[in-house]
Amino acid sequence: MGVINLTPDSFSDGGRIAGMDQAARVAARMVAQGADVLDLGGQSTRPGAVMVGPQQELERLLPPLEAIRAAQPAITISVDTFHASVAEAALAAGADWINDVRGCSGRDPAMLPLIAARGCPYVLMHSRGDSRSMDELAVYGDVVAEVRAELEAATAAALAAGVRREQIVWDPGLGFAKTTDHNLELLRRLAELATASPGQAEPPFPLLVGPSRKRFIGAVLDEPRPRARLWGTAAVCALAVAGGAAALRVHDVGPIAQVARMVQAVVG
Repeated sequence: MGVINLTPDSFSDGGRIAGMDQAARVAARMVAQGADVLDLGGQSTRPGAVMVGPQQELERLLPPLEAIRAAQPAITISVDTFHASVAEAALAAGADWINDVRGCSGRDPAMLPLIAARGCPYVLMHSRGDSRSMDELAVYGDVVAEVRAELEAATAAALAAGVRREQIVWDPGLGFAKTTDHNLELLRRLAELATASPGQAEPPFPLLVGPSRKRFIGAVLDEPRPRARLWGTAAVCALAVAGGAAALRVHDVGPIAQVARMVQAVVG
Protein backbone atom coordinates (compact mmCIF):
# COMPACT_ATOMS: atom_id res chain seq x y z
CA MET A 1 0.00 0.00 0.00
CA GLY A 2 1.58 3.25 -1.18
CA VAL A 3 0.91 6.37 0.89
CA ILE A 4 -0.20 9.49 -0.98
CA ASN A 5 -0.58 12.35 1.50
CA LEU A 6 -2.61 15.26 0.16
CA THR A 7 -2.09 17.43 3.23
CA PRO A 8 0.31 20.31 3.95
CA ASP A 9 1.11 19.07 7.46
CA SER A 10 1.70 15.32 7.41
CA PHE A 11 4.70 14.38 9.56
CA SER A 12 6.80 12.92 6.75
CA ASP A 13 5.89 14.47 3.42
CA GLY A 14 3.25 17.13 4.04
CA GLY A 15 2.94 19.57 1.16
CA ARG A 16 5.08 17.53 -1.23
CA ILE A 17 2.10 16.59 -3.43
CA ALA A 18 0.35 19.68 -4.74
CA GLY A 19 -2.49 19.18 -7.20
CA MET A 20 -4.02 16.34 -9.11
CA ASP A 21 -1.38 16.15 -11.86
CA GLN A 22 1.44 15.59 -9.37
CA ALA A 23 -0.68 13.10 -7.42
CA ALA A 24 -1.33 11.16 -10.64
CA ARG A 25 2.42 11.08 -11.39
CA VAL A 26 3.25 9.86 -7.89
CA ALA A 27 0.55 7.21 -8.16
CA ALA A 28 1.87 6.00 -11.52
CA ARG A 29 5.38 5.70 -10.07
CA MET A 30 4.15 3.72 -7.06
CA VAL A 31 2.15 1.35 -9.26
CA ALA A 32 5.22 0.81 -11.46
CA GLN A 33 7.26 0.07 -8.33
CA GLY A 34 4.86 -2.63 -7.17
CA ALA A 35 2.07 -1.00 -5.17
CA ASP A 36 -1.13 -3.08 -5.06
CA VAL A 37 -3.12 -0.40 -3.22
CA LEU A 38 -2.80 3.39 -3.10
CA ASP A 39 -3.87 5.05 0.18
CA LEU A 40 -4.97 8.68 -0.22
CA GLY A 41 -5.47 10.99 2.73
CA GLY A 42 -6.66 14.59 3.03
CA GLN A 43 -6.38 14.92 6.82
CA SER A 44 -3.13 14.59 8.73
CA THR A 45 -3.42 12.16 11.64
CA ARG A 46 0.01 12.81 13.18
CA PRO A 47 0.11 13.65 16.89
CA GLY A 48 -0.97 17.25 17.38
CA ALA A 49 -2.42 17.66 13.88
CA VAL A 50 -5.11 20.28 13.33
CA MET A 51 -8.48 18.84 12.32
CA VAL A 52 -9.71 20.51 9.11
CA GLY A 53 -13.21 19.07 8.83
CA PRO A 54 -14.92 17.02 6.11
CA GLN A 55 -15.40 19.83 3.57
CA GLN A 56 -11.72 20.81 3.38
CA GLU A 57 -10.73 17.16 3.45
CA LEU A 58 -12.92 16.54 0.40
CA GLU A 59 -11.50 19.58 -1.39
CA ARG A 60 -8.01 18.15 -0.95
CA LEU A 61 -9.00 14.59 -1.74
CA LEU A 62 -11.50 14.41 -4.59
CA PRO A 63 -9.62 16.03 -7.52
CA PRO A 64 -6.48 13.86 -7.06
CA LEU A 65 -8.63 10.77 -6.45
CA GLU A 66 -10.55 11.33 -9.68
CA ALA A 67 -7.32 11.98 -11.61
CA ILE A 68 -5.68 8.83 -10.25
CA ARG A 69 -8.75 6.73 -10.94
CA ALA A 70 -8.89 8.01 -14.54
CA ALA A 71 -5.20 7.27 -15.10
CA GLN A 72 -5.10 3.97 -13.16
CA PRO A 73 -8.47 2.27 -13.73
CA ALA A 74 -7.29 -1.10 -12.41
CA ILE A 75 -5.48 -0.05 -9.22
CA THR A 76 -7.13 -0.46 -5.83
CA ILE A 77 -7.59 2.91 -4.12
CA SER A 78 -7.98 3.26 -0.36
CA VAL A 79 -9.04 6.50 1.31
CA ASP A 80 -7.74 7.31 4.78
CA THR A 81 -10.61 9.06 6.56
CA PHE A 82 -12.66 8.89 9.75
CA HIS A 83 -15.58 10.94 8.38
CA ALA A 84 -18.46 8.95 6.90
CA SER A 85 -19.39 11.82 4.57
CA VAL A 86 -15.86 11.82 3.14
CA ALA A 87 -15.89 8.04 2.82
CA GLU A 88 -19.21 8.13 0.99
CA ALA A 89 -18.05 10.78 -1.49
CA ALA A 90 -14.74 8.98 -2.03
CA LEU A 91 -16.43 5.67 -2.76
CA ALA A 92 -18.74 7.43 -5.23
CA ALA A 93 -15.67 8.97 -6.92
CA GLY A 94 -13.97 5.61 -7.44
CA ALA A 95 -12.30 4.58 -4.17
CA ASP A 96 -12.39 0.89 -3.25
CA TRP A 97 -11.40 0.74 0.43
CA ILE A 98 -11.93 2.88 3.52
CA ASN A 99 -9.04 3.10 5.98
CA ASP A 100 -10.46 4.34 9.30
CA VAL A 101 -7.85 5.46 11.84
CA ARG A 102 -10.61 5.91 14.42
CA GLY A 103 -12.08 2.47 13.93
CA CYS A 104 -11.51 1.73 17.62
CA SER A 105 -11.94 5.23 19.05
CA GLY A 106 -14.35 8.05 18.33
CA ARG A 107 -15.77 6.45 15.21
CA ASP A 108 -18.29 8.44 13.17
CA PRO A 109 -21.62 6.70 13.95
CA ALA A 110 -22.55 6.82 10.27
CA MET A 111 -19.41 4.96 9.19
CA LEU A 112 -20.38 1.34 9.90
CA PRO A 113 -23.82 1.55 8.21
CA LEU A 114 -22.10 3.05 5.16
CA ILE A 115 -19.46 0.31 5.05
CA ALA A 116 -22.13 -2.36 5.45
CA ALA A 117 -24.23 -0.88 2.66
CA ARG A 118 -21.32 -0.48 0.26
CA GLY A 119 -19.70 -3.83 1.02
CA CYS A 120 -16.18 -2.42 0.59
CA PRO A 121 -13.03 -3.47 2.44
CA TYR A 122 -12.70 -1.63 5.75
CA VAL A 123 -9.39 -1.15 7.53
CA LEU A 124 -10.18 -1.01 11.23
CA MET A 125 -7.20 0.59 12.94
CA HIS A 126 -6.43 0.59 16.64
CA SER A 127 -5.98 3.94 18.31
CA ARG A 128 -7.17 5.83 21.34
CA GLY A 129 -8.39 9.41 21.43
CA ASP A 130 -7.50 11.78 18.61
CA SER A 131 -4.41 13.57 17.33
CA ARG A 132 -4.37 15.88 20.34
CA SER A 133 -5.01 13.31 23.08
CA MET A 134 -3.50 10.04 21.83
CA ASP A 135 -0.11 10.39 23.49
CA GLU A 136 -1.73 10.83 26.91
CA LEU A 137 -3.70 7.62 26.38
CA ALA A 138 -0.67 5.42 25.65
CA VAL A 139 -1.04 3.49 28.92
CA TYR A 140 -1.26 -0.32 28.83
CA GLY A 141 -0.68 -3.29 31.07
CA ASP A 142 -0.19 -5.72 28.19
CA VAL A 143 -0.23 -3.70 24.98
CA VAL A 144 -0.74 -6.68 22.67
CA ALA A 145 -3.61 -8.15 24.67
CA GLU A 146 -5.30 -4.76 25.04
CA VAL A 147 -4.90 -3.83 21.38
CA ARG A 148 -6.38 -7.18 20.42
CA ALA A 149 -9.28 -6.80 22.86
CA GLU A 150 -10.09 -3.32 21.56
CA LEU A 151 -9.89 -4.49 17.93
CA GLU A 152 -12.19 -7.40 18.76
CA ALA A 153 -14.71 -5.05 20.43
CA ALA A 154 -14.68 -2.72 17.42
CA THR A 155 -15.04 -5.71 15.12
CA ALA A 156 -18.05 -6.94 17.07
CA ALA A 157 -19.67 -3.53 16.62
CA ALA A 158 -18.95 -3.64 12.89
CA LEU A 159 -20.43 -7.11 12.51
CA ALA A 160 -23.50 -6.07 14.50
CA ALA A 161 -23.95 -3.16 12.07
CA GLY A 162 -24.00 -5.52 9.10
CA VAL A 163 -20.37 -5.37 8.00
CA ARG A 164 -19.24 -8.82 6.80
CA ARG A 165 -16.17 -10.53 8.22
CA GLU A 166 -14.52 -10.67 4.81
CA GLN A 167 -14.63 -6.87 4.56
CA ILE A 168 -12.52 -6.30 7.68
CA VAL A 169 -8.75 -5.71 7.83
CA TRP A 170 -7.04 -5.13 11.18
CA ASP A 171 -4.33 -2.51 11.72
CA PRO A 172 -2.64 -2.50 15.15
CA GLY A 173 -1.98 1.24 14.77
CA LEU A 174 1.76 1.55 15.22
CA GLY A 175 2.50 5.04 16.51
CA PHE A 176 -1.10 5.80 17.49
CA ALA A 177 -1.48 6.06 21.27
CA LYS A 178 1.68 3.98 21.69
CA THR A 179 5.16 4.66 23.01
CA THR A 180 8.29 3.38 21.34
CA ASP A 181 8.33 0.40 23.70
CA HIS A 182 4.68 -0.37 22.92
CA ASN A 183 5.38 -0.36 19.19
CA LEU A 184 8.37 -2.65 19.59
CA GLU A 185 6.37 -5.08 21.73
CA LEU A 186 3.57 -5.18 19.15
CA LEU A 187 6.12 -6.02 16.46
CA ARG A 188 7.76 -8.74 18.57
CA ARG A 189 4.38 -10.38 19.17
CA LEU A 190 2.63 -9.55 15.91
CA ALA A 191 1.82 -13.21 15.34
CA GLU A 192 -0.56 -13.03 18.31
CA LEU A 193 -2.70 -10.62 16.29
CA ALA A 194 -2.34 -12.53 13.04
CA THR A 195 -3.64 -15.85 14.42
CA ALA A 196 -6.94 -16.94 15.96
CA SER A 197 -7.26 -16.78 19.73
CA PRO A 198 -7.16 -20.10 21.64
CA GLY A 199 -10.49 -21.86 21.31
CA GLN A 200 -11.62 -19.69 18.39
CA ALA A 201 -12.58 -21.43 15.16
CA GLU A 202 -12.75 -18.16 13.20
CA PRO A 203 -9.77 -17.40 10.96
CA PRO A 204 -7.77 -14.28 11.82
CA PHE A 205 -8.38 -11.00 10.06
CA PRO A 206 -5.73 -9.88 7.55
CA LEU A 207 -3.24 -7.55 9.19
CA LEU A 208 -2.17 -4.23 7.71
CA VAL A 209 0.96 -2.76 9.32
CA GLY A 210 1.99 0.85 8.78
CA PRO A 211 5.43 1.60 10.26
CA SER A 212 6.71 3.86 7.50
CA ARG A 213 9.13 6.57 8.71
CA LYS A 214 7.41 6.76 12.09
CA ARG A 215 8.84 8.45 15.14
CA PHE A 216 9.47 5.20 17.07
CA ILE A 217 11.93 4.25 14.31
CA GLY A 218 13.52 7.67 14.66
CA ALA A 219 13.75 7.18 18.42
CA VAL A 220 15.51 3.83 18.09
CA LEU A 221 17.90 5.06 15.40
CA ASP A 222 18.35 8.59 16.79
CA GLU A 223 17.23 9.87 13.41
CA PRO A 224 15.06 13.02 13.53
CA ARG A 225 14.51 13.19 9.75
CA PRO A 226 11.50 11.07 8.72
CA ARG A 227 12.71 10.65 5.13
CA ALA A 228 16.04 9.27 6.41
CA ARG A 229 14.35 6.32 8.17
CA LEU A 230 14.10 4.06 5.11
CA TRP A 231 16.36 1.28 6.41
CA GLY A 232 14.70 1.27 9.81
CA THR A 233 11.35 1.05 8.04
CA ALA A 234 12.66 -1.81 5.89
CA ALA A 235 13.76 -3.75 8.98
CA VAL A 236 10.36 -3.31 10.60
CA CYS A 237 8.56 -4.33 7.40
CA ALA A 238 10.65 -7.48 7.11
CA LEU A 239 9.75 -8.45 10.68
CA ALA A 240 6.10 -7.62 10.04
CA VAL A 241 5.89 -9.88 6.99
CA ALA A 242 7.62 -12.68 8.90
CA GLY A 243 5.14 -12.10 11.75
CA GLY A 244 2.11 -12.54 9.54
CA ALA A 245 1.30 -9.11 8.09
CA ALA A 246 -0.75 -9.33 4.91
CA ALA A 247 -0.15 -5.72 3.81
CA LEU A 248 2.33 -2.93 4.45
CA ARG A 249 1.46 0.78 4.28
CA VAL A 250 4.62 2.64 3.20
CA HIS A 251 5.93 5.78 1.53
CA ASP A 252 8.92 4.12 -0.19
CA VAL A 253 7.14 1.53 -2.33
CA GLY A 254 10.02 0.35 -4.51
CA PRO A 255 12.51 -0.67 -1.79
CA ILE A 256 9.85 -2.06 0.54
CA ALA A 257 8.24 -4.12 -2.24
CA GLN A 258 11.62 -5.81 -2.70
CA VAL A 259 11.93 -6.40 1.04
CA ALA A 260 8.45 -7.94 1.22
CA ARG A 261 9.01 -10.24 -1.76
CA MET A 262 12.35 -11.41 -0.40
CA VAL A 263 10.96 -12.17 3.06
CA GLN A 264 8.02 -14.04 1.54
CA ALA A 265 10.42 -16.13 -0.53
CA VAL A 266 12.36 -17.09 2.59
CA VAL A 267 9.51 -17.73 5.05
CA GLY A 268 7.03 -19.07 2.52
